[in-house]
Amino acid sequence: MNDLRGGLALLQFGDSFFPTGAASFSWGLETLRSDGLVCGAAGLDAFIAAQLEHRWAHFDRPAVVAAHRCGGDLDAVVEVDRQVEAGTLAREAREGGRRIGAALLKIHADLGTPGAAAYRERVLAGQAPGQMAAVQGLIASACGLDEAAACALSAYGVAVGIVSAAVRMAIVGHVDGQRILALQRERAVALADAPPPDASDLHAYTPMTEIAIMRHETGSGRLFAN
Repeated sequence: MNDLRGGLALLQFGDSFFPTGAASFSWGLETLRSDGLVCGAAGLDAFIAAQLEHRWAHFDRPAVVAAHRCGGDLDAVVEVDRQVEAGTLAREAREGGRRIGAALLKIHADLGTPGAAAYRERVLAGQAPGQMAAVQGLIASACGLDEAAACALSAYGVAVGIVSAAVRMAIVGHVDGQRILALQRERAVALADAPPPDASDLHAYTPMTEIAIMRHETGSGRLFAN
Protein backbone atom coordinates (compact mmCIF):
# COMPACT_ATOMS: atom_id res chain seq x y z
CA MET A 1 0.00 0.00 0.00
CA ASN A 2 1.47 3.35 -0.94
CA ASP A 3 1.90 6.13 1.61
CA LEU A 4 -1.20 8.07 0.57
CA ARG A 5 -3.51 5.05 0.59
CA GLY A 6 -2.04 3.88 3.89
CA GLY A 7 -2.42 7.34 5.40
CA LEU A 8 -6.04 7.56 4.30
CA ALA A 9 -6.75 4.11 5.73
CA LEU A 10 -5.25 5.14 9.06
CA LEU A 11 -7.37 8.29 9.10
CA GLN A 12 -10.50 6.26 8.42
CA PHE A 13 -9.87 3.44 10.89
CA GLY A 14 -8.50 5.71 13.62
CA ASP A 15 -11.36 8.22 13.39
CA SER A 16 -13.79 8.30 16.31
CA PHE A 17 -16.52 8.17 13.64
CA PHE A 18 -15.45 4.58 12.85
CA PRO A 19 -17.88 2.40 14.86
CA THR A 20 -15.71 0.32 17.21
CA GLY A 21 -17.68 1.06 20.39
CA ALA A 22 -14.46 2.08 22.17
CA ALA A 23 -16.05 5.35 23.31
CA SER A 24 -18.10 3.34 25.84
CA PHE A 25 -15.01 2.47 27.88
CA SER A 26 -12.82 4.55 30.20
CA TRP A 27 -10.36 1.71 30.99
CA GLY A 28 -10.32 2.56 34.70
CA LEU A 29 -10.11 6.32 34.33
CA GLU A 30 -13.62 6.93 35.67
CA THR A 31 -12.83 5.22 38.98
CA LEU A 32 -9.41 6.86 39.25
CA ARG A 33 -10.96 10.29 38.72
CA SER A 34 -13.55 9.60 41.43
CA ASP A 35 -10.72 8.62 43.79
CA GLY A 36 -8.83 11.81 42.98
CA LEU A 37 -5.88 9.87 41.59
CA VAL A 38 -5.97 11.30 38.05
CA CYS A 39 -6.52 15.05 37.93
CA GLY A 40 -5.76 17.66 35.29
CA ALA A 41 -3.56 17.55 32.23
CA ALA A 42 -0.41 16.40 34.03
CA GLY A 43 -2.20 13.53 35.72
CA LEU A 44 -3.83 12.44 32.48
CA ASP A 45 -0.54 12.57 30.58
CA ALA A 46 1.12 10.40 33.24
CA PHE A 47 -1.79 7.94 33.15
CA ILE A 48 -1.62 7.48 29.37
CA ALA A 49 2.16 7.23 29.47
CA ALA A 50 1.85 4.37 31.97
CA GLN A 51 -0.67 2.58 29.76
CA LEU A 52 1.60 2.85 26.73
CA GLU A 53 4.84 1.98 28.52
CA HIS A 54 3.66 -0.73 30.91
CA ARG A 55 0.84 -2.34 28.97
CA TRP A 56 0.66 -1.44 25.31
CA ALA A 57 4.37 -1.86 24.55
CA HIS A 58 4.57 -5.34 26.08
CA PHE A 59 1.03 -6.62 25.64
CA ASP A 60 -1.13 -5.01 22.97
CA ARG A 61 1.65 -4.18 20.53
CA PRO A 62 3.22 -7.66 20.36
CA ALA A 63 -0.24 -9.19 20.00
CA VAL A 64 -1.05 -6.85 17.12
CA VAL A 65 2.28 -7.66 15.47
CA ALA A 66 1.89 -11.41 15.97
CA ALA A 67 -1.63 -11.43 14.51
CA HIS A 68 -0.46 -9.25 11.62
CA ARG A 69 2.39 -11.68 10.88
CA CYS A 70 -0.08 -14.57 10.66
CA GLY A 71 -0.82 -13.31 7.17
CA GLY A 72 -4.46 -14.33 7.27
CA ASP A 73 -3.83 -17.78 8.82
CA LEU A 74 -6.89 -17.79 11.07
CA ASP A 75 -5.74 -20.78 13.13
CA ALA A 76 -2.58 -18.87 14.03
CA VAL A 77 -4.60 -15.74 14.86
CA VAL A 78 -6.74 -17.80 17.25
CA GLU A 79 -3.61 -18.74 19.20
CA VAL A 80 -2.63 -15.08 19.56
CA ASP A 81 -6.21 -14.22 20.49
CA ARG A 82 -6.20 -16.81 23.28
CA GLN A 83 -2.92 -15.43 24.64
CA VAL A 84 -4.51 -11.98 24.89
CA GLU A 85 -7.60 -13.39 26.60
CA ALA A 86 -5.53 -15.35 29.13
CA GLY A 87 -3.31 -12.37 29.94
CA THR A 88 -6.15 -9.89 30.57
CA LEU A 89 -6.81 -10.25 34.29
CA ALA A 90 -9.75 -7.92 34.91
CA ARG A 91 -13.04 -9.41 33.77
CA GLU A 92 -14.34 -6.01 32.69
CA ALA A 93 -11.24 -5.46 30.54
CA ARG A 94 -11.62 -8.91 28.96
CA GLU A 95 -15.24 -8.18 28.14
CA GLY A 96 -14.35 -4.74 26.81
CA GLY A 97 -11.64 -6.19 24.57
CA ARG A 98 -14.08 -8.76 23.22
CA ARG A 99 -16.79 -6.19 22.58
CA ILE A 100 -14.47 -3.89 20.66
CA GLY A 101 -13.05 -6.86 18.75
CA ALA A 102 -16.59 -7.98 17.89
CA ALA A 103 -17.49 -4.51 16.65
CA LEU A 104 -14.36 -4.39 14.47
CA LEU A 105 -15.12 -7.79 12.97
CA LYS A 106 -18.76 -6.87 12.32
CA ILE A 107 -18.02 -3.64 10.49
CA HIS A 108 -15.15 -5.14 8.49
CA ALA A 109 -17.24 -8.17 7.58
CA ASP A 110 -19.89 -5.77 6.29
CA LEU A 111 -17.19 -3.86 4.40
CA GLY A 112 -15.91 -7.08 2.84
CA THR A 113 -12.46 -7.00 4.44
CA PRO A 114 -10.80 -10.37 3.69
CA GLY A 115 -10.90 -12.78 6.62
CA ALA A 116 -13.19 -10.63 8.80
CA ALA A 117 -16.38 -12.61 8.18
CA ALA A 118 -14.62 -15.97 8.54
CA TYR A 119 -12.97 -14.98 11.82
CA ARG A 120 -16.22 -13.49 13.09
CA GLU A 121 -17.86 -16.89 12.50
CA ARG A 122 -15.21 -18.50 14.70
CA VAL A 123 -15.82 -15.96 17.45
CA LEU A 124 -19.60 -16.40 17.29
CA ALA A 125 -19.09 -20.19 17.45
CA GLY A 126 -16.99 -19.81 20.60
CA GLN A 127 -13.80 -21.00 18.89
CA ALA A 128 -11.95 -17.72 19.58
CA PRO A 129 -12.50 -14.88 22.07
CA GLY A 130 -12.14 -12.10 19.48
CA GLN A 131 -9.94 -9.85 21.60
CA MET A 132 -9.30 -6.35 20.27
CA ALA A 133 -5.50 -6.57 19.84
CA ALA A 134 -5.61 -9.82 17.87
CA VAL A 135 -8.43 -8.55 15.67
CA GLN A 136 -6.56 -5.30 15.04
CA GLY A 137 -3.56 -7.19 13.71
CA LEU A 138 -5.70 -9.47 11.54
CA ILE A 139 -7.67 -6.56 10.06
CA ALA A 140 -4.64 -4.35 9.51
CA SER A 141 -2.91 -7.10 7.55
CA ALA A 142 -6.04 -7.76 5.50
CA CYS A 143 -6.35 -4.05 4.69
CA GLY A 144 -2.76 -3.91 3.43
CA LEU A 145 -1.36 -1.89 6.34
CA ASP A 146 2.20 -2.75 7.33
CA GLU A 147 3.29 -3.58 10.89
CA ALA A 148 4.30 -0.02 11.69
CA ALA A 149 0.92 1.30 10.58
CA ALA A 150 -0.89 -1.42 12.55
CA CYS A 151 1.05 -0.47 15.69
CA ALA A 152 0.41 3.23 15.11
CA LEU A 153 -3.31 2.59 14.85
CA SER A 154 -3.27 0.48 18.02
CA ALA A 155 -1.30 3.03 20.07
CA TYR A 156 -3.44 5.90 18.84
CA GLY A 157 -6.56 3.97 19.78
CA VAL A 158 -5.31 3.64 23.37
CA ALA A 159 -4.41 7.32 23.65
CA VAL A 160 -7.44 8.83 21.92
CA GLY A 161 -9.85 6.54 23.78
CA ILE A 162 -8.51 7.69 27.15
CA VAL A 163 -8.36 11.37 26.14
CA SER A 164 -11.92 11.19 24.82
CA ALA A 165 -13.11 9.77 28.13
CA ALA A 166 -11.15 12.41 30.05
CA VAL A 167 -12.74 15.25 28.06
CA ARG A 168 -16.23 13.88 28.73
CA MET A 169 -15.38 13.66 32.45
CA ALA A 170 -14.02 17.24 32.42
CA ILE A 171 -10.56 16.13 33.56
CA VAL A 172 -9.17 18.22 30.69
CA GLY A 173 -10.57 20.43 27.95
CA HIS A 174 -10.31 19.85 24.22
CA VAL A 175 -7.14 21.92 23.75
CA ASP A 176 -5.25 20.17 26.55
CA GLY A 177 -6.53 16.88 25.16
CA GLN A 178 -4.93 17.61 21.80
CA ARG A 179 -1.66 18.65 23.47
CA ILE A 180 -1.57 15.36 25.36
CA LEU A 181 -2.27 13.37 22.19
CA ALA A 182 0.68 15.08 20.53
CA LEU A 183 2.92 14.00 23.41
CA GLN A 184 1.79 10.39 23.01
CA ARG A 185 3.00 10.36 19.39
CA GLU A 186 6.59 10.71 20.56
CA ARG A 187 6.15 8.06 23.24
CA ALA A 188 4.55 5.59 20.86
CA VAL A 189 7.28 6.04 18.25
CA ALA A 190 10.01 5.52 20.84
CA LEU A 191 8.31 2.38 22.18
CA ALA A 192 7.64 1.00 18.70
CA ASP A 193 11.32 1.27 17.77
CA ALA A 194 12.16 -1.62 20.11
CA PRO A 195 11.69 -5.21 18.88
CA PRO A 196 8.29 -6.49 20.09
CA PRO A 197 8.23 -9.31 22.64
CA ASP A 198 7.09 -12.70 21.41
CA ALA A 199 3.34 -13.27 21.60
CA SER A 200 3.99 -16.13 24.04
CA ASP A 201 5.49 -13.59 26.47
CA LEU A 202 2.74 -10.98 26.66
CA HIS A 203 2.94 -9.13 29.95
CA ALA A 204 1.74 -5.91 31.54
CA TYR A 205 2.08 -4.18 34.89
CA THR A 206 -0.64 -1.60 35.49
CA PRO A 207 -2.09 -2.75 38.85
CA MET A 208 -3.71 0.57 39.77
CA THR A 209 -5.61 0.59 36.49
CA GLU A 210 -6.68 -3.05 36.74
CA ILE A 211 -7.96 -2.58 40.29
CA ALA A 212 -9.84 0.54 39.19
CA ILE A 213 -11.47 -1.41 36.35
CA MET A 214 -12.48 -4.18 38.77
CA ARG A 215 -13.95 -1.68 41.23
CA HIS A 216 -15.89 0.15 38.54
CA GLU A 217 -18.58 -2.54 38.50
CA THR A 218 -19.70 -1.64 42.03
CA GLY A 219 -19.40 2.12 41.61
CA SER A 220 -22.43 4.41 41.72
CA GLY A 221 -23.31 6.82 38.95
CA ARG A 222 -21.31 5.21 36.17
CA LEU A 223 -20.98 6.91 32.78
CA PHE A 224 -18.87 4.22 31.07
CA ALA A 225 -19.24 0.47 30.53
CA ASN A 226 -15.86 -0.13 32.21
